[in-house]
Amino acid sequence: MTSPSSLLWFRQDLRLQDNPALQAAAREGNILPVYILDDSNAGDWAMGAASRWWLHHSLTRLNEQLENRLAVLAGDPLEIIPALMNTHGIEVVHWNRCYEPWRIQRDSKLKKLLEEDGKQVHSHNGSLLWEPWTRLKGDGEPYKVFTPFYKNAVAKGVELQSILGEAPALRIAEAAQGDTDIDRLQLMPDINWYEGFEEVFIPGEQGAWEKIEKFIEQGISNYRKGRDYPALENVSRISPHLHFGEIAPHRVWQLAEAAGQSHGCEAQAEHFQRELAWREFSYSLLYHFPSLTEENMNPRFNDFPWLEEPELLCKWQRGMTGYPLVDAGMRELWTTGYMHNRVRMVVGSFLVKNLMQHWIHGARWFWDCLLDADLPNNTCSWQWVAGCGADAAPYFRVFNPITQSQKFEAEDYIRRHVPELTALPDKYIHEPYAAPESELAAAGIRLGTDYPKPVVDLKASRERALDAYKSLKEVN
Repeated sequence: MTSPSSLLWFRQDLRLQDNPALQAAAREGNILPVYILDDSNAGDWAMGAASRWWLHHSLTRLNEQLENRLAVLAGDPLEIIPALMNTHGIEVVHWNRCYEPWRIQRDSKLKKLLEEDGKQVHSHNGSLLWEPWTRLKGDGEPYKVFTPFYKNAVAKGVELQSILGEAPALRIAEAAQGDTDIDRLQLMPDINWYEGFEEVFIPGEQGAWEKIEKFIEQGISNYRKGRDYPALENVSRISPHLHFGEIAPHRVWQLAEAAGQSHGCEAQAEHFQRELAWREFSYSLLYHFPSLTEENMNPRFNDFPWLEEPELLCKWQRGMTGYPLVDAGMRELWTTGYMHNRVRMVVGSFLVKNLMQHWIHGARWFWDCLLDADLPNNTCSWQWVAGCGADAAPYFRVFNPITQSQKFEAEDYIRRHVPELTALPDKYIHEPYAAPESELAAAGIRLGTDYPKPVVDLKASRERALDAYKSLKEVN
């Protein structure tokens, strides 16, 4: 058995190319590559079912790249990593940093524990363009508004050379017998509801490259406008790959910039880069305000009179609200593990404003169902749409699912995900309840039987939400 010189702890960096921790470990000699499923420290934010499906396949492909020598374990890294290092006589460990509050606490404890035992601990940046402590205001405080954050970050540039690099030649130590069996992690969901995932995504590093290359060739040139139309293929869909670290954001940034120049669409590419920067902004916010996962960033919302209506929440989750764009989005989420960004805003607004359900209910559902469930992005996006987060949409901005559906030509999108409405003419597919009985009959639809009637009235529910908002007191 080859004796390892260092332990390489894979986390949210499941790739070989552009991986700083891997590059550093490879320079030291033989490596013992390890992945640990850590539900013990994650608490309420252990991975949801969709994420576990993705992780199963991503680890399988990474293990193949590592000559089937990836040690795949489950438990507390605070116990597992010291034990592995002592068993194999390893003095050095490398990992790429994570930024969720629970991971920061765990990693800090582990680093202290190992260093007290005389071990060397090297952490690297393999996940962010700008780490949260590197892009602050002049007074040292974190940004709470995106635009100045973005301008400051871009002005200081992106250090590509510090991370970009081909996969190095590896000398890999063999893991203990049985430790490479990914099936024993039991990541695959008990119910077989994920066939649609496989039609849209291929987890793993190669799948990430295929996704970004397809977007560069077919989507980026019309990104700024096309990204708002859910039936078009003008979005990258690389968010799950970024979350699991199958491709570096630095590489995506570089590819977008190069495509802008070569395709003559610099403005389109820059708009895409801004979306990458929103991801960075969310990480910065959660790093500096770790209570965001449970608490409103704007304390004024602490007294908001949210409703507790489980039946309405269930209808929203199942895509049975009677509003086709909302239902199409929720069903897309369930069947593919993904939802178009424009539709995410619509379904989020509908839940927290028209239904007046707490944004945490939406965040929890997305956490379980999204393949790209990412704690900073999920949290900050829900607080944004609810109006209580940083640089949030004003609470009085309520996305009307009918006008949004009409404006962004969602007819084909609705027919794809709400097949019972397929035969309705475009004129009525956005609001079936407004269609004449003759049109409904011709389409084979009985409202309340084949497709639900609206669960709330849009105008009345909007006014109810605005009245609730007006009742809140200013907080000094």
